[in-house]
Amino acid sequence: MSHELEDKFMGLSEAVAKFVRDGCHIALGGFTASRNPVAFAYEAIRQRKRGLHVYVHSHGVAMDLLVGAGCVKRLELAYGALGRFAPICPRFRRMVEKGRLEVEDYTNYQMVLRFLAGMLNIPFIPARTGLGSDIVVKEGFSPATRTEPKVAGRKLVVAEDPFNGGPVVLLPAIKPDVTIIHAQYVGNEGTVRIKGLRFADVEEALAASKLIVTCERVVPEEELRKDPELNCIPGFLVDAVVELRFGAHPTACYGFYDVDPGFLYYYYEVASSDEGFESFLEEWVYCMEDHEGYLRKLGEERLRQLEATSPYGFRLGLDRRRKR
Repeated sequence: MSHELEDKFMGLSEAVAKFVRDGCHIALGGFTASRNPVAFAYEAIRQRKRGLHVYVHSHGVAMDLLVGAGCVKRLELAYGALGRFAPICPRFRRMVEKGRLEVEDYTNYQMVLRFLAGMLNIPFIPARTGLGSDIVVKEGFSPATRTEPKVAGRKLVVAEDPFNGGPVVLLPAIKPDVTIIHAQYVGNEGTVRIKGLRFADVEEALAASKLIVTCERVVPEEELRKDPELNCIPGFLVDAVVELRFGAHPTACYGFYDVDPGFLYYYYEVASSDEGFESFLEEWVYCMEDHEGYLRKLGEERLRQLEATSPYGFRLGLDRRRKR
């Protein structure tokens, strides 16, 4: 491995400190209860990052943690929830209700298209999705916010199709300063492989100026080359690789582990109040020196109970019911 490649492999604390500055625009990969870069969120909270402008597709606990801890100034998203474990992310809801979070909402498809536009390095992308809904009528950001650098001057524009007539929606591209995704595998030369649903992770990754990939396992590049069609991001586009076992816990990482239902129900319950969330941060974030400490607190027995059942990719027989 060349010295340049070696420089890409680092610890989580170093990656966050090196690439995520206060006020920068970041995108989070994953979906509501799948492959959230949760370990990244914990570390960003420990480092007291502030003023972040966050972009997500439909997201869950990682986004909610950052919002609740006061790291996020603005958020652009389609949806925020914990899958079946909560209809809406509790801290996200509370911060919006208190007027302490600026939010712009789009449809799921619109967010994907916006990341695609960023990936293609075009300023906007046309679509018909959203026509006839309040999405194209109501703006969340204030006029003052619209004047800030990197914030789109308009939420979207409804224009006439110059070729065939009729209305089209012009959606502004998303070009984050940093995207953070969690993947199953990264080769020792930086090649990324995401198993299962990729959601908008590839578009988010390729739209960003910098890319941090946390992963379950670093493997020899030769292993990934056996099935190259399964790889999704080349190593030269990756700026930091952090190997983190259970780095998406309590969300799922297909092929490695399932969601942790008990933890997600617990999080929703405690995070629904300000006092409860503060106690959660103290117990699970601030008191932890690093991710390994978090795993030790969870315990190996609990983690084994979440491990995916081969060959299904998820845990057979996992009890997902809320305990009464």
